[in-house]
Formats: sequence, structure tokens, C-alpha cells
Amino acid sequence: MDHLFTTIGRHFGRVEPRRRMRDYVRALLAPVARKNSWQLAEHAGHATPDGLQHLLSRARWNPDDIRDDLQTYVAEHLGRPDGVLIIDDTGFLKKGTTSAGVQRQYSGTAGRTENCQIGVFAAYTSAAGRALVDRELYLPKSWTDDRDRCRAAKVPDEREFATKNTLAATIVRRALASPLPVAWVTADAAYGQDNRFRRMLETSGVGYVLAVPKSQFSLAGPRIDKAFEQAPDQASERRSCGAGAKGQREYDWAAVQLRPVSEYDHQDGVLIRRRWALARRSLSRPDEIAYYLGYAPLDVGVDELVRVAGARWAIEECFQAAKNECGLDEYEVRRYVSWYRHITLAMLAHTFLAAMSARAAGKGDPPVRMPWSSSSPWQKCGDSWQLTHPETFTPSPTR
Repeated sequence: MDHLFTTIGRHFGRVEPRRRMRDYVRALLAPVARKNSWQLAEHAGHATPDGLQHLLSRARWNPDDIRDDLQTYVAEHLGRPDGVLIIDDTGFLKKGTTSAGVQRQYSGTAGRTENCQIGVFAAYTSAAGRALVDRELYLPKSWTDDRDRCRAAKVPDEREFATKNTLAATIVRRALASPLPVAWVTADAAYGQDNRFRRMLETSGVGYVLAVPKSQFSLAGPRIDKAFEQAPDQASERRSCGAGAKGQREYDWAAVQLRPVSEYDHQDGVLIRRRWALARRSLSRPDEIAYYLGYAPLDVGVDELVRVAGARWAIEECFQAAKNECGLDEYEVRRYVSWYRHITLAMLAHTFLAAMSARAAGKGDPPVRMPWSSSSPWQKCGDSWQLTHPETFTPSPTR
């Protein structure tokens, strides 16, 4: 921890905020009942919370500098060549109307519309562990259209309205430019259904497995759910998308190769990337099916795509651990910059725990699968299924 503090301490011009930063992070890691400024200050041995509050509000330091060092730290301790960047948002329930970005809006954390702030986050996961690596505060139009309100919350004048997907794209670009070895990006359907987000990933040359709604159209083909409805039963194979709290997370998966797009999938006339559609059926609730679009190098098979799809749950575990153990959601700040400072230091505390507790998880060989053939228009291709003549595919009358 002292080495980590020394690394990031260079971003504080004075010794006082540097010491307060150390006290703040140590207190976030401590068994403090509620990690607000008063209780953190008491744990640190401060007579009042004034020093820690000054650290979050008026002291001169840039939380983005800490974020950049945090990403380097994660790359050193958790980085692997097949690492996955996960995008998701989480809500922070708040009272009143003065906290930056707060309004009544849907929060996946609460599962309903609540008065809250929304943060868009990125987590990095590999066989070594997982940690949060970036964050952006979502500002609704009710805020960005009211500049007086923004100034009262110390929102920079240059900050304009940006959708969650735009914030996610910014986060991904930063991660790809960082030392983090990112081979894949995954996210839920709120981001996966956005064509511009997918195109940004494709032009960046990174692979993805993104959840999409059942109404998603797969390029020039039919809706993704209608396409899989006509697949033979044998097209679905049981696969594990990773270990969970109760053992392997097994589902029935079906995978289809999609038609390439020359502009993005070819280089000098040679195919270098392949597009996929995947369907994941629950074993306990067969009517529950999730759909994904994938974009991957030619040598990638279905098992790897399934692994990446399953990696998305790692960010939920990061949220839970960072909130329960590091006070990610227990701040009592209202200003824009204070939110970034607290969130970044809480992420730093969580990353330290992740680095110290990282353990590589061994994976067994995939099960041997028997070949299958028939006169069906669907044929086996490697370890996936595809239509023999995609251009002749006719969607069902229920389309």
C-alpha cells in the first residue's frame, strides 16, 4: 500500500492533501460502520471531518490522474492478454435536488425509478481478478440545460449533455489507449443495441460480445430471435460461461456466423474478423433466452465467445464489493468534482483489495462433442452452426 501511495502521491502538490488522501483510502478499507466523512475522519484520528471534506472539494488535485495510475496498477497486477473490459452503469440513491446529476430516473440498482445519480463504469477482468478502472457521471438534460444549476454544483462550463452510451464510448477509448491489455469489450443490451457503439469498437479493432434485445436485427437478416427459432435442436449445446458462487454457470448456447461487412471485417481484401450471433437459454427456465452479437478474430471459437459473454457479471461483483467494502456509494458530497474524487479513491481502495487477493482460476478442457449431420439448412462449421445459404433465409410468418 505504501508503494501505491508513493506512486499516486506525486499528483498532490502539498503534503497535507497527500496525507489526507492516504488517511481517506485507509479508512475506506477499514471496518467503519458507515463510510461518510465524519466516521472516516474519526477512524483516521482527525478531530473534525474538515480536512477530508477539503480533500474532496477544494484541494488542488485531478482525480483523472489517479484514474490513469489506477489503470496502470491494474495492468501490472491483473492484466492478461485476453482481458475483458466490461461497461455498465449503477445508481446512487440520493435525496434532494442539488447533488450533481441527481433526478428521478430509472436505477438498475433499485430496479425502479428513484431519485438518484447514475454513474457509467468500466471494470477489467481476467483470470487473475477483476477491478473497476474508470467512471463517468451521467448528467441528464434537466441539468445540462440549466447552466445556473450546473455552476452551483461546480459542473464545468464545457460539460455538455452526453448519453450513457457516449460516456461508455469515451471510457472504452481511454481504456484502449491505456496500458490495460484489452482484447474484448462486453456490455448489456442498453449498450449492445447501439449501432454507433458497436461501430466504434469495430473501428478500434477490439473484439466484443454484446447483449442485444430479442428485437435486434442481425445485419440484413431477420430479427435475432426469429433466426434462432428456426435453428435445429442440435444447434444448441451446453456450455459453461464461467464459475459462479454455486459452481459452473451452465446454459444452452447456440451460435451462428453472420455475413461479413467489407468495410470493417476485411483488410487489404482479406477477411480478418468474423461476426457472430449467439443465443443463451436458461436450463431452469427454458423460455428465458438472452441474445448477443459478437465480433472476433478468425481463430476465435464459440467457447471463447461464451467466456466473454459470461465475464459481464464481473462488474456486478465489483459494484457489490466496492459498495460493501470500500464505501463506493456512501459519500455525502454534492459537487461534481467531489463525486469524481470520492468515487476514484473508493475505486483505488477496491483495486488494492483486488490486486492483493487475485488468484488465477484454472479451467478444465471443454467436453468432447459428437458430430451431427442432416439435411437441415443449418450446418456445423467448426464449433458453431450456420445457415448453408444465408441469402436464401426466409423469416417466419410471425416476423
